[in-house]
Amino acid sequence: MKVEALIFNLIGVFCIAVAVVYGLWAREPIGTTALALSGGLVFLIGGFFWFVSRRIDARPEDRKDAEIADGAGELGFFSPGSYWPFGIALSAALMGIGLAYFHAWLILLAGAAIIVTVGGLLFEYYVGQNAHS
Repeated sequence: MKVEALIFNLIGVFCIAVAVVYGLWAREPIGTTALALSGGLVFLIGGFFWFVSRRIDARPEDRKDAEIADGAGELGFFSPGSYWPFGIALSAALMGIGLAYFHAWLILLAGAAIIVTVGGLLFEYYVGQNAHS
């Protein structure tokens, strides 16, 4: 996580530096505020990664003496084929259409569809022997 924290914090420094230069040069408050807030949000993510990196063991990515083989092994379970992401995408597209044309019934329908499809993806493998009583 130290690598990720470094990357995000460097991007945050860049955003703040650009905000200062842009603010002095363009004298335009909206763009300066947007750049400064972007830097703050990137620092928020970088700070989270730094905070987490102090509490977990060093990963192979964080060690300078690590070998490629140190990162070998199972990384986790990934679904071989699932149709739920397609349903989530359709629901999100439906929500976008509803928001663009501001149809309250379509927004409510799409919101319910998003909740159902995200729940379906989340609990896809909680069936059969994996089901919790």
